[in-house]
Amino acid sequence: MQVNVEESSALGRALTIVVPEKDVKKRLDKAFKKLAGEVEIRGFRKGKAPRKVLEQRHGESVYNEVADTLVQETYFDALEETKLEAVVHPDIRSHNFDDAGTFTYVAEIDIKPQFDLGTYKGLEVEMPELEVGADDIDNKLASMCREMAPLRTVEDRGAAQDDVITIDFTAFDNGSEMDNVKGSDYPIDIGSGKNGKIFEDAMVGLKSGEEATREIDFPVDFANQILAGKKVEFQIKAKDIKERVLAEINDEFAQEVSEDFKTLDELKADIKKKISDEREKSRSGDLTDVIMLQLMETHEFDVPERLVAHEISHHIKQLEETLERQGMNLEAAGITREQLIKDYKVDAEKRVKGDFLLKKIAEVEEIKVEDDDLTKGFERIAAQYSMTVDDVKKYFARREDLLPFMHEILNEKIVELLRNETKITYVAAGTDAGEKA
Repeated sequence: MQVNVEESSALGRALTIVVPEKDVKKRLDKAFKKLAGEVEIRGFRKGKAPRKVLEQRHGESVYNEVADTLVQETYFDALEETKLEAVVHPDIRSHNFDDAGTFTYVAEIDIKPQFDLGTYKGLEVEMPELEVGADDIDNKLASMCREMAPLRTVEDRGAAQDDVITIDFTAFDNGSEMDNVKGSDYPIDIGSGKNGKIFEDAMVGLKSGEEATREIDFPVDFANQILAGKKVEFQIKAKDIKERVLAEINDEFAQEVSEDFKTLDELKADIKKKISDEREKSRSGDLTDVIMLQLMETHEFDVPERLVAHEISHHIKQLEETLERQGMNLEAAGITREQLIKDYKVDAEKRVKGDFLLKKIAEVEEIKVEDDDLTKGFERIAAQYSMTVDDVKKYFARREDLLPFMHEILNEKIVELLRNETKITYVAAGTDAGEKA
Protein backbone atom coordinates (compact mmCIF):
# COMPACT_ATOMS: atom_id res chain seq x y z
CA MET A 1 0.00 0.00 0.00
CA GLN A 2 1.28 3.45 -0.93
CA VAL A 3 0.34 6.53 1.07
CA ASN A 4 1.07 10.12 0.08
CA VAL A 5 0.29 12.98 2.49
CA GLU A 6 -0.44 16.57 1.44
CA GLU A 7 -1.08 19.49 3.79
CA SER A 8 -4.42 21.10 2.91
CA SER A 9 -4.58 23.50 5.89
CA ALA A 10 -2.90 24.06 9.24
CA LEU A 11 -4.42 20.85 10.59
CA GLY A 12 -5.91 19.43 7.39
CA ARG A 13 -4.25 16.55 5.60
CA ALA A 14 -5.14 14.79 2.35
CA LEU A 15 -4.03 11.15 2.26
CA THR A 16 -3.82 9.62 -1.22
CA ILE A 17 -3.91 5.87 -0.65
CA VAL A 18 -3.13 3.31 -3.36
CA VAL A 19 -4.17 -0.29 -2.68
CA PRO A 20 -2.02 -2.89 -4.55
CA GLU A 21 -3.44 -4.80 -7.53
CA LYS A 22 -3.19 -8.18 -5.75
CA ASP A 23 -5.36 -7.01 -2.84
CA VAL A 24 -7.90 -5.43 -5.17
CA LYS A 25 -8.09 -8.55 -7.35
CA LYS A 26 -8.58 -10.75 -4.31
CA ARG A 27 -11.50 -8.64 -3.11
CA LEU A 28 -13.16 -8.38 -6.51
CA ASP A 29 -12.82 -12.12 -7.17
CA LYS A 30 -14.39 -12.89 -3.83
CA ALA A 31 -17.25 -10.43 -4.38
CA PHE A 32 -18.12 -11.71 -7.84
CA LYS A 33 -17.90 -15.33 -6.69
CA LYS A 34 -20.33 -14.55 -3.89
CA LEU A 35 -22.63 -12.75 -6.31
CA ALA A 36 -22.62 -15.68 -8.75
CA GLY A 37 -23.96 -17.95 -6.03
CA GLU A 38 -26.74 -15.55 -5.09
CA VAL A 39 -28.26 -14.35 -8.38
CA GLU A 40 -30.08 -16.26 -11.09
CA ILE A 41 -29.28 -15.29 -14.69
CA ARG A 42 -31.33 -16.71 -17.49
CA GLY A 43 -29.39 -19.22 -19.60
CA PHE A 44 -26.90 -20.11 -16.86
CA ARG A 45 -27.03 -22.48 -13.93
CA LYS A 46 -26.79 -20.80 -10.54
CA GLY A 47 -23.17 -20.08 -9.73
CA LYS A 48 -22.01 -20.66 -13.34
CA ALA A 49 -22.66 -17.23 -14.90
CA PRO A 50 -19.44 -15.81 -16.47
CA ARG A 51 -17.72 -12.91 -14.72
CA LYS A 52 -18.24 -10.73 -17.79
CA VAL A 53 -22.01 -11.19 -17.65
CA LEU A 54 -22.05 -10.47 -13.92
CA GLU A 55 -20.05 -7.29 -14.47
CA GLN A 56 -22.43 -6.13 -17.18
CA ARG A 57 -25.50 -6.58 -14.99
CA HIS A 58 -24.23 -5.95 -11.44
CA GLY A 59 -20.76 -4.48 -11.87
CA GLU A 60 -21.51 -1.00 -10.50
CA SER A 61 -22.94 -2.25 -7.18
CA VAL A 62 -20.13 -4.81 -6.76
CA TYR A 63 -17.39 -2.26 -7.39
CA ASN A 64 -19.01 0.21 -4.99
CA GLU A 65 -19.25 -2.48 -2.30
CA VAL A 66 -15.61 -3.52 -2.81
CA ALA A 67 -14.53 0.14 -2.75
CA ASP A 68 -16.18 0.60 0.68
CA THR A 69 -14.53 -2.60 1.93
CA LEU A 70 -11.06 -1.58 0.72
CA VAL A 71 -11.38 1.83 2.38
CA GLN A 72 -12.40 0.22 5.68
CA GLU A 73 -9.54 -2.27 5.48
CA THR A 74 -6.79 0.22 4.62
CA TYR A 75 -7.66 3.60 6.14
CA PHE A 76 -6.48 2.88 9.69
CA ASP A 77 -3.37 1.12 8.37
CA ALA A 78 -2.60 4.30 6.43
CA LEU A 79 -2.95 6.39 9.61
CA GLU A 80 -0.61 4.05 11.47
CA GLU A 81 1.93 4.12 8.64
CA THR A 82 1.97 7.93 8.51
CA LYS A 83 1.82 8.35 12.32
CA LEU A 84 -1.08 10.79 11.94
CA GLU A 85 -3.71 11.14 14.67
CA ALA A 86 -7.04 11.95 13.03
CA VAL A 87 -9.60 13.64 15.27
CA VAL A 88 -12.72 13.14 13.17
CA HIS A 89 -14.06 10.69 10.61
CA PRO A 90 -12.44 11.17 7.18
CA ASP A 91 -14.09 12.60 4.09
CA ILE A 92 -13.48 10.01 1.36
CA ARG A 93 -13.37 11.29 -2.21
CA SER A 94 -11.84 10.56 -5.61
CA HIS A 95 -11.94 6.78 -5.18
CA ASN A 96 -11.54 4.77 -8.37
CA PHE A 97 -10.27 1.48 -9.75
CA ASP A 98 -7.22 2.24 -11.90
CA ASP A 99 -6.29 0.66 -15.25
CA ALA A 100 -3.29 -0.97 -13.59
CA GLY A 101 -5.65 -2.91 -11.33
CA THR A 102 -4.94 -0.81 -8.25
CA PHE A 103 -7.52 1.11 -6.21
CA THR A 104 -6.88 4.75 -5.30
CA TYR A 105 -8.77 7.03 -2.96
CA VAL A 106 -8.23 10.26 -1.07
CA ALA A 107 -9.02 10.56 2.64
CA GLU A 108 -9.27 14.12 3.91
CA ILE A 109 -8.70 14.38 7.65
CA ASP A 110 -7.98 16.84 10.43
CA ILE A 111 -5.19 15.99 12.83
CA LYS A 112 -4.79 16.65 16.53
CA PRO A 113 -3.26 20.08 17.28
CA GLN A 114 0.13 20.03 18.95
CA PHE A 115 0.80 22.66 21.61
CA ASP A 116 2.72 23.15 24.83
CA LEU A 117 0.64 23.32 27.96
CA GLY A 118 1.20 26.58 29.79
CA THR A 119 0.12 27.60 33.27
CA TYR A 120 -3.11 25.94 34.35
CA LYS A 121 -2.59 25.75 38.12
CA GLY A 122 -2.64 28.71 40.43
CA LEU A 123 -4.83 30.86 38.20
CA GLU A 124 -6.19 33.96 39.94
CA VAL A 125 -9.81 34.98 39.45
CA GLU A 126 -12.31 37.31 41.09
CA MET A 127 -15.85 36.15 41.78
CA PRO A 128 -18.78 38.01 43.36
CA GLU A 129 -19.71 37.25 46.94
CA LEU A 130 -22.97 35.46 47.56
CA GLU A 131 -25.52 37.82 49.05
CA VAL A 132 -29.22 37.19 49.57
CA GLY A 133 -30.89 40.43 50.60
CA ALA A 134 -34.36 41.28 51.88
CA ASP A 135 -35.38 42.39 48.38
CA ASP A 136 -34.47 38.96 46.95
CA ILE A 137 -36.69 37.26 49.52
CA ASP A 138 -39.56 39.73 49.07
CA ASN A 139 -39.45 39.29 45.28
CA LYS A 140 -39.62 35.52 45.65
CA LEU A 141 -42.52 35.81 48.09
CA ALA A 142 -44.37 38.07 45.65
CA SER A 143 -43.74 35.56 42.85
CA MET A 144 -45.07 32.70 44.98
CA CYS A 145 -48.11 34.74 45.95
CA ARG A 146 -48.76 35.50 42.27
CA GLU A 147 -48.51 31.84 41.27
CA MET A 148 -50.88 30.70 44.02
CA ALA A 149 -53.48 33.42 43.52
CA PRO A 150 -56.93 32.36 42.27
CA LEU A 151 -58.34 34.13 39.17
CA ARG A 152 -61.62 36.04 38.80
CA THR A 153 -63.19 37.60 35.71
CA VAL A 154 -63.15 41.40 35.32
CA GLU A 155 -65.23 43.38 32.82
CA ASP A 156 -65.00 47.00 33.96
CA ARG A 157 -61.42 47.75 32.90
CA GLY A 158 -58.68 46.93 30.44
CA ALA A 159 -56.05 44.25 30.96
CA ALA A 160 -53.23 45.12 33.37
CA GLN A 161 -50.01 43.61 34.65
CA ASP A 162 -50.51 40.25 36.40
CA ASP A 163 -53.82 39.67 34.57
CA VAL A 164 -54.47 36.66 32.35
CA ILE A 165 -56.05 37.70 29.05
CA THR A 166 -57.46 35.18 26.55
CA ILE A 167 -57.25 36.23 22.89
CA ASP A 168 -57.63 35.14 19.28
CA PHE A 169 -54.82 36.49 17.13
CA THR A 170 -53.37 36.42 13.63
CA ALA A 171 -49.90 37.72 12.69
CA PHE A 172 -48.77 39.41 9.47
CA ASP A 173 -45.22 39.95 8.24
CA ASN A 174 -45.03 42.63 5.53
CA GLY A 175 -48.71 42.07 4.81
CA SER A 176 -48.42 38.29 4.51
CA GLU A 177 -50.18 36.11 7.06
CA MET A 178 -47.77 34.01 9.14
CA ASP A 179 -49.14 30.47 9.13
CA ASN A 180 -47.21 29.43 12.22
CA VAL A 181 -48.07 32.49 14.33
CA LYS A 182 -51.76 32.42 15.16
CA GLY A 183 -53.90 31.28 18.04
CA SER A 184 -57.44 30.80 19.23
CA ASP A 185 -58.51 31.05 22.90
CA TYR A 186 -54.85 31.67 23.66
CA PRO A 187 -54.13 32.68 27.30
CA ILE A 188 -51.44 35.27 27.97
CA ASP A 189 -50.15 35.77 31.50
CA ILE A 190 -49.17 39.43 31.43
CA GLY A 191 -45.96 39.99 33.36
CA SER A 192 -44.90 36.34 33.48
CA GLY A 193 -42.47 36.67 30.58
CA LYS A 194 -43.62 33.36 29.13
CA ASN A 195 -44.59 35.04 25.85
CA GLY A 196 -41.91 37.72 25.96
CA LYS A 197 -42.27 41.04 27.75
CA ILE A 198 -42.62 43.02 24.52
CA PHE A 199 -45.63 40.93 23.43
CA GLU A 200 -47.25 40.77 26.87
CA ASP A 201 -46.95 44.55 27.35
CA ALA A 202 -48.83 45.04 24.08
CA MET A 203 -51.88 43.37 25.69
CA VAL A 204 -52.12 45.99 28.45
CA GLY A 205 -55.26 48.12 28.08
CA LEU A 206 -57.25 45.72 25.90
CA LYS A 207 -60.83 45.24 27.09
CA SER A 208 -62.96 42.12 26.89
CA GLY A 209 -64.60 41.91 23.46
CA GLU A 210 -62.32 44.56 21.93
CA GLU A 211 -60.66 44.02 18.56
CA ALA A 212 -57.35 45.78 17.98
CA THR A 213 -54.19 45.86 15.91
CA ARG A 214 -50.76 45.90 17.50
CA GLU A 215 -47.50 46.35 15.59
CA ILE A 216 -44.54 44.91 17.46
CA ASP A 217 -40.90 45.35 16.49
CA PHE A 218 -39.20 42.23 17.90
CA PRO A 219 -35.48 42.44 18.79
CA VAL A 220 -33.05 40.18 16.97
CA ASP A 221 -32.37 38.23 20.18
CA PHE A 222 -36.05 37.49 20.85
CA ALA A 223 -36.49 33.94 22.15
CA ASN A 224 -38.93 32.93 19.41
CA GLN A 225 -36.76 32.55 16.30
CA ILE A 226 -39.78 32.98 14.01
CA LEU A 227 -40.39 36.50 15.33
CA ALA A 228 -36.83 37.60 16.12
CA GLY A 229 -35.76 40.71 14.20
CA LYS A 230 -39.16 41.20 12.51
CA LYS A 231 -41.77 43.94 12.64
CA VAL A 232 -45.03 42.00 12.96
CA GLU A 233 -48.60 43.23 12.87
CA PHE A 234 -51.02 41.36 15.12
CA GLN A 235 -54.79 41.43 14.68
CA ILE A 236 -56.20 40.65 18.10
CA LYS A 237 -59.59 39.98 19.65
CA ALA A 238 -59.68 40.05 23.45
CA LYS A 239 -62.16 37.46 24.71
CA ASP A 240 -61.72 37.26 28.46
CA ILE A 241 -59.74 39.00 31.22
CA LYS A 242 -59.07 37.56 34.65
CA GLU A 243 -57.29 39.21 37.56
CA ARG A 244 -55.39 37.59 40.37
CA VAL A 245 -56.78 37.73 43.88
CA LEU A 246 -53.56 38.15 45.83
CA ALA A 247 -53.37 36.92 49.40
CA GLU A 248 -51.79 38.84 52.25
CA ILE A 249 -48.25 37.60 52.84
CA ASN A 250 -48.30 36.51 56.49
CA ASP A 251 -48.12 33.40 58.66
CA GLU A 252 -51.30 32.01 57.09
CA PHE A 253 -49.79 32.39 53.63
CA ALA A 254 -46.68 30.50 54.78
CA GLN A 255 -48.89 27.67 55.99
CA GLU A 256 -50.68 27.62 52.61
CA VAL A 257 -47.33 27.22 50.87
CA SER A 258 -46.48 24.10 52.87
CA GLU A 259 -47.40 22.39 56.09
CA ASP A 260 -43.67 22.46 56.87
CA PHE A 261 -43.98 26.15 57.76
CA LYS A 262 -45.88 27.61 60.68
CA THR A 263 -44.63 31.19 60.41
CA LEU A 264 -43.62 33.61 57.65
CA ASP A 265 -40.13 33.80 59.14
CA GLU A 266 -39.68 30.04 58.64
CA LEU A 267 -40.73 30.40 54.99
CA LYS A 268 -38.34 33.32 54.51
CA ALA A 269 -35.47 31.31 55.96
CA ASP A 270 -36.21 28.46 53.54
CA ILE A 271 -36.39 30.87 50.60
CA LYS A 272 -33.07 32.43 51.59
CA LYS A 273 -31.37 29.03 51.71
CA LYS A 274 -32.77 27.98 48.33
CA ILE A 275 -31.73 31.24 46.65
CA SER A 276 -28.28 30.89 48.19
CA ASP A 277 -27.97 27.30 46.94
CA GLU A 278 -29.09 28.29 43.43
CA ARG A 279 -26.63 31.17 43.29
CA GLU A 280 -23.81 29.00 44.57
CA LYS A 281 -24.55 26.48 41.83
CA SER A 282 -24.67 29.25 39.24
CA ARG A 283 -21.45 30.80 40.55
CA SER A 284 -19.79 27.40 40.37
CA GLY A 285 -20.62 27.23 36.68
CA ASP A 286 -19.45 30.81 36.18
CA LEU A 287 -16.13 29.96 37.83
CA THR A 288 -15.60 27.11 35.39
CA ASP A 289 -16.32 29.48 32.49
CA VAL A 290 -13.87 32.08 33.80
CA ILE A 291 -11.13 29.46 34.23
CA MET A 292 -11.66 28.09 30.73
CA LEU A 293 -11.63 31.58 29.21
CA GLN A 294 -8.32 32.32 30.94
CA LEU A 295 -6.84 29.08 29.64
CA MET A 296 -8.00 29.79 26.10
CA GLU A 297 -6.55 33.30 26.22
CA THR A 298 -3.13 32.00 27.27
CA HIS A 299 -2.99 29.08 24.83
CA GLU A 300 -2.87 29.89 21.13
CA PHE A 301 -3.34 27.03 18.69
CA ASP A 302 -5.44 26.16 15.65
CA VAL A 303 -8.46 23.91 16.05
CA PRO A 304 -9.57 21.28 13.50
CA GLU A 305 -12.04 22.79 11.04
CA ARG A 306 -13.96 19.54 10.67
CA LEU A 307 -14.54 19.27 14.41
CA VAL A 308 -15.84 22.84 14.46
CA ALA A 309 -18.13 22.02 11.54
CA HIS A 310 -19.33 18.93 13.43
CA GLU A 311 -20.16 21.07 16.49
CA ILE A 312 -22.08 23.54 14.34
CA SER A 313 -24.00 20.75 12.59
CA HIS A 314 -24.92 19.27 15.97
CA HIS A 315 -26.43 22.57 17.16
CA ILE A 316 -28.30 23.12 13.91
CA LYS A 317 -29.73 19.61 14.20
CA GLN A 318 -30.92 20.35 17.75
CA LEU A 319 -32.64 23.52 16.55
CA GLU A 320 -34.27 21.65 13.67
CA GLU A 321 -35.60 19.02 16.08
CA THR A 322 -36.99 21.74 18.34
CA LEU A 323 -38.73 23.42 15.42
CA GLU A 324 -40.03 20.08 14.17
CA ARG A 325 -41.72 19.47 17.52
CA GLN A 326 -43.49 22.80 16.92
CA GLY A 327 -44.53 21.73 13.44
CA MET A 328 -42.03 24.00 11.70
CA ASN A 329 -38.68 23.99 9.93
CA LEU A 330 -35.85 26.47 9.36
CA GLU A 331 -37.47 27.96 6.28
CA ALA A 332 -40.80 28.49 8.02
CA ALA A 333 -38.97 30.16 10.91
CA GLY A 334 -37.21 32.51 8.50
CA ILE A 335 -33.79 31.15 9.41
CA THR A 336 -31.07 30.23 6.93
CA ARG A 337 -28.50 27.53 7.50
CA GLU A 338 -25.78 29.93 6.34
CA GLN A 339 -26.68 32.44 9.06
CA LEU A 340 -26.72 29.72 11.73
CA ILE A 341 -23.26 28.53 10.68
CA LYS A 342 -22.00 32.09 11.01
CA ASP A 343 -23.71 32.63 14.37
CA TYR A 344 -22.54 29.34 15.91
CA LYS A 345 -18.94 29.36 14.67
CA VAL A 346 -17.27 31.34 17.49
CA ASP A 347 -18.87 29.29 20.26
CA ALA A 348 -18.11 26.05 18.41
CA GLU A 349 -14.44 27.02 18.12
CA LYS A 350 -14.33 27.76 21.86
CA ARG A 351 -15.86 24.42 22.76
CA VAL A 352 -13.44 22.50 20.55
CA LYS A 353 -10.43 24.45 21.84
CA GLY A 354 -11.53 23.99 25.45
CA ASP A 355 -11.93 20.26 24.92
CA PHE A 356 -8.36 19.93 23.61
CA LEU A 357 -7.06 21.91 26.59
CA LEU A 358 -8.86 19.63 29.03
CA LYS A 359 -7.57 16.52 27.24
CA LYS A 360 -4.02 17.88 27.41
CA ILE A 361 -4.35 18.52 31.15
CA ALA A 362 -5.76 15.02 31.66
CA GLU A 363 -2.77 13.61 29.80
CA VAL A 364 -0.25 15.55 31.90
CA GLU A 365 -2.04 14.86 35.19
CA GLU A 366 -2.78 11.24 34.21
CA ILE A 367 -6.48 11.70 34.95
CA LYS A 368 -8.64 8.78 33.86
CA VAL A 369 -12.20 7.56 34.33
CA GLU A 370 -12.17 4.76 36.88
CA ASP A 371 -14.90 2.20 37.59
CA ASP A 372 -15.80 4.08 40.76
CA ASP A 373 -16.32 7.27 38.74
CA LEU A 374 -18.75 5.46 36.44
CA THR A 375 -20.63 3.98 39.39
CA LYS A 376 -21.06 7.43 40.98
CA GLY A 377 -22.18 8.79 37.62
CA PHE A 378 -24.80 6.07 37.25
CA GLU A 379 -26.03 6.70 40.80
CA ARG A 380 -26.30 10.44 40.14
CA ILE A 381 -28.41 9.92 37.02
CA ALA A 382 -30.56 7.34 38.80
CA ALA A 383 -31.33 9.81 41.59
CA GLN A 384 -31.95 12.66 39.15
CA TYR A 385 -34.47 10.76 37.01
CA SER A 386 -35.93 8.42 39.68
CA MET A 387 -34.47 5.34 37.99
CA THR A 388 -32.69 2.31 39.33
CA VAL A 389 -28.93 2.07 38.85
CA ASP A 390 -29.44 -1.13 36.85
CA ASP A 391 -31.77 0.68 34.45
CA VAL A 392 -29.19 3.43 33.98
CA LYS A 393 -26.51 0.84 33.25
CA LYS A 394 -28.76 -0.78 30.65
CA TYR A 395 -29.22 2.61 28.98
CA PHE A 396 -25.45 2.98 28.67
CA ALA A 397 -24.86 -0.63 27.62
CA ARG A 398 -23.94 0.36 24.07
CA ARG A 399 -20.45 1.70 23.48
CA GLU A 400 -21.72 4.65 21.41
CA ASP A 401 -23.86 5.76 24.38
CA LEU A 402 -21.27 5.11 27.07
CA LEU A 403 -18.32 6.94 25.45
CA PRO A 404 -19.90 10.44 25.55
CA PHE A 405 -20.87 9.84 29.18
CA MET A 406 -17.31 8.81 30.04
CA HIS A 407 -16.05 11.91 28.24
CA GLU A 408 -18.37 14.05 30.37
CA ILE A 409 -17.14 12.42 33.59
CA LEU A 410 -13.51 12.88 32.55
CA ASN A 411 -14.08 16.58 31.90
CA GLU A 412 -15.75 16.93 35.30
CA LYS A 413 -12.67 15.45 36.99
CA ILE A 414 -10.33 17.78 35.12
CA VAL A 415 -12.47 20.84 35.89
CA GLU A 416 -12.56 19.84 39.58
CA LEU A 417 -8.75 19.80 39.58
CA LEU A 418 -8.62 23.24 37.96
CA ARG A 419 -11.12 24.70 40.40
CA ASN A 420 -9.25 23.31 43.40
CA GLU A 421 -5.99 24.77 42.08
CA THR A 422 -7.43 28.23 41.33
CA LYS A 423 -6.93 31.17 43.70
CA ILE A 424 -10.33 32.84 44.12
CA THR A 425 -10.87 36.33 45.49
CA TYR A 426 -14.46 37.10 46.43
CA VAL A 427 -15.54 40.70 45.95
CA ALA A 428 -18.75 42.53 46.84
CA ALA A 429 -21.30 42.30 44.04
CA GLY A 430 -22.06 46.03 44.20
CA THR A 431 -18.48 47.18 43.63
CA ASP A 432 -16.83 47.81 40.25
CA ALA A 433 -14.69 44.72 40.77
CA GLY A 434 -17.76 42.70 41.66
CA GLU A 435 -19.65 43.83 38.57
CA LYS A 436 -16.64 42.92 36.43
CA ALA A 437 -16.41 39.50 38.07
